[in-house]
Amino acid sequence: MSKVLITGGAGFIGSHLCSRLLNEGHEVVCLDNFFTGSRSNLKKLEGNKHFTVIVHDIVNPIEVKGIDRIFNLACPASPHHYQFDPIHTLKTSVYGAINVLELANKNEARVLQASTSEVYGDPDVHPQPESYWGNVNSIGLRSCYDEGKRCAETLFFDYSRKFKTDIRIVRIFNTYGPNMNPNDGRVVSNFIVQALKNEPITIYGTGKQTRSFQYIDDLVEGMVRMMDIQDFSGPVNLGNPNEFTVKELAEKILYLLPDSTSEIVYKELPSDDPRRRQPDISLAKDKIDWEPVIQLEEGLLKTIDYFKEVLIAR
Repeated sequence: MSKVLITGGAGFIGSHLCSRLLNEGHEVVCLDNFFTGSRSNLKKLEGNKHFTVIVHDIVNPIEVKGIDRIFNLACPASPHHYQFDPIHTLKTSVYGAINVLELANKNEARVLQASTSEVYGDPDVHPQPESYWGNVNSIGLRSCYDEGKRCAETLFFDYSRKFKTDIRIVRIFNTYGPNMNPNDGRVVSNFIVQALKNEPITIYGTGKQTRSFQYIDDLVEGMVRMMDIQDFSGPVNLGNPNEFTVKELAEKILYLLPDSTSEIVYKELPSDDPRRRQPDISLAKDKIDWEPVIQLEEGLLKTIDYFKEVLIAR
């Protein structure tokens, strides 16, 4: 049994990772400032004697002893949230990376950085392999997140080279599933909640821009495998390579909710919104024997059931 620290552990991805590692018998310390994380995501875990919650902002240094592994997930991940306070978002990525790396060194722990497909920006290479350096606007509205994550990757590799820190980096592509915040502004949660409420489904731009949607269980499996692997730091893409247009996603959700009276409406596309997004997962297949197994319709049905419960509870 390892003692594992998960920063951002009360968030969408972090809460699923907490559950997975507790089920495997590990001791889990969840660190979160609850800006976007939710205590309701942790409700089923609170009675577990191997689970601890620390309320803390990773922008500030943290001391936790006896840690074997660290998953650094702390950062708002939806444009709605990370643009709310872009300076703090950038600090979370940069100062947060430094603080978890320093903690890893003190504990001689392995540390995994949850990076993002946004490091590729609006890509000129498609699909995106890890070798692609990206096409990112360094001064745009999304830059606090995109460049913050790119800088965090730089810090991880610099610590690895200078201090021999045992690092891992995963680049996460669009992920969805239970525990998503219904108001986080992400496309899957937006469309499902709008359809359940019989509100217009809002597509920004023409809807021809593409995304690749990964169910949360597949992502968590990839993250655990990456943390467990020896002699491979990454970065490695974790995403579902099946590509859909945003309009196809909206139509799929309406198909799965035949009683919804929602109609699709179109609004202006935000600046720097990527035209295409699709991971090349050849490296993940080769290095960690991973590829997603849950396809879009199955995952959407599970996510719809979750949001039905959330809306009823309100």
